[in-house]
Amino acid sequence: MSKPRHTDAILNAFPVENGELLIGGIPLSQLANRVGQTPFYAYDRQKITARVAHLRQHLPDEIHLHYAIKANPMPAVVQHLAGLVDGFDLASGGEMHVALDTPMSSDHISFAGPGKSEREIGSAIAAGVTLNLESETELETAARLSEAQGIKARVAVRVNPDFELKSSGMKMGGGPKQFGIDAERVPAVLKRIGELDLDFQGFHIFSGSQNLRPEAIIEAQEKTFELAYRLASGAPSTVKKLNIGGGFGIPYFPGEQPLDIAPIGDRLNELLTEKDKQMPEAKVIIELGRYLVGEAGVYVCRIVDRKVSREQVYLVADGGLHQHLAASGNFGQVIRKNYPTLIGNRMGETRTEQASIVGPLCTPLDLLADKMELPMAGVGDLAVILQSGAYGYTASPHQFLSHPMPMEVVV
Repeated sequence: MSKPRHTDAILNAFPVENGELLIGGIPLSQLANRVGQTPFYAYDRQKITARVAHLRQHLPDEIHLHYAIKANPMPAVVQHLAGLVDGFDLASGGEMHVALDTPMSSDHISFAGPGKSEREIGSAIAAGVTLNLESETELETAARLSEAQGIKARVAVRVNPDFELKSSGMKMGGGPKQFGIDAERVPAVLKRIGELDLDFQGFHIFSGSQNLRPEAIIEAQEKTFELAYRLASGAPSTVKKLNIGGGFGIPYFPGEQPLDIAPIGDRLNELLTEKDKQMPEAKVIIELGRYLVGEAGVYVCRIVDRKVSREQVYLVADGGLHQHLAASGNFGQVIRKNYPTLIGNRMGETRTEQASIVGPLCTPLDLLADKMELPMAGVGDLAVILQSGAYGYTASPHQFLSHPMPMEVVV
């Protein structure tokens, strides 16, 4: 039985000219010379812009589209998205500084995540960023710092819902979770927000991520609206914002198909009609990270050795799991699967072989591609891992074994 292959839609995501992949319209070898080193990450501006346009085409005009900076916090990427999306969502104080360096108004920036420090909470209050409260402790800290600064803190309640996003790659809600405040505890928290006279903004209800099934996303969105309506009855003031999360996934592995956005948009049109009756002043936010940038990025490393061990071909690269942990299978995969991988300067090569691409680290875990059918490659060729625009650079243990850091560029 042959191994499942990546879909042509993934493998042909970038154009090819004279046997070379074009990233941002630049031939790969030229781009490598321009960067001046390998390995590097490259992010294609045009692809990010096209992805936002695709969403605008299929989602209702009333939807406010936010970028979750944690997916890729490179300042140049965030700056580019500042002109395309309606807001940012943060997961750290560091990301807040990146966001505040852009033209995006702090009115459209929110800050989620458990364990926010006093320094982070204080900075968010001073900047006018909305705090998505993850616990009663965060609420009391925000109130104390708000009073000390003489600024009424903007707060929303991150709700841990009593449901989850089915078939989600990562479940962020439902059952016991470190994220958000359990739905049944939220009424008491809302009452306390009113007593403290904070600037209540609304709710953040995020049930899961990396989902490729539109019917699962639709079901979660339906339940999210229903939960928001129930909670709104106890809110200290009008609900101004309802962040319904995201969950939109991208295909990584053989057999996976791109998410069909159209039915999600169609159902949202119906849900918004009901929302206008129940919570007419609430702006509905969809928060996306991976879906906006994941497919726009590539990781490029150079083959520095070719060896055969007991009939198995190994292409040894100058990059590895320390720079792209996700591609090695050590970032959430239960059963390791290959990311879509190409030899970017040998596109169209008809001679192929089964080969594994490994990195320079002294561990068998340093495996970027395992027994893939690839063009015959040797020293100097450029291996390219697709779908690398999200949770690549920043999710990797760069200090492991003290190898050089990769570069990042936007083209």
